[in-house]
Amino acid sequence: MSASIGEPPGSPLVRPIAPRDDAALAAIIRATMTEFGATGPGQSIHDAEVDHLSESYRSPRAAYWVVDRAGAVLGGGGIGPLAGEPDTCELRKMYFLPAARGLGLGREIAERALRFARAAGYRRCYLETLERMTRARALYEKLGFARTDAPRGKTGHFGCDAWYEMDL
Repeated sequence: MSASIGEPPGSPLVRPIAPRDDAALAAIIRATMTEFGATGPGQSIHDAEVDHLSESYRSPRAAYWVVDRAGAVLGGGGIGPLAGEPDTCELRKMYFLPAARGLGLGREIAERALRFARAAGYRRCYLETLERMTRARALYEKLGFARTDAPRGKTGHFGCDAWYEMDL
């Protein structure tokens, strides 16, 4: 869905994160988590990286992409190592404004993240979400993620209640 010649002005562009995106993404993450009632302990809304995502995804085995429409950030998602499991990455911080949902942007970012993960040498990809995030869970299942019975790694997100993984 990256904008190209012939697309109408204002079409969404998927691009790597930049420091100028940090405040907008933090606001999107906080708004989305609040929308889904995920503000308590053990939720990613409290992660230290929320306010400076661009710094958190600068390592060689991590990346984050944003959806940008005419300079306005609509959401994003990234990939990085799963703490405590060196061969496994985690699909993380995939959040979008309501106006950006249902347009295939989450799929595009997830597919980019999975391609990146394979190229970075990961063997497995893991993610955590909430049971009530039904559209997100449907996307993950369409992408080939399988539901698991318990969390993995050391994410600190004990408030999540749905876990998925897939072999890369």
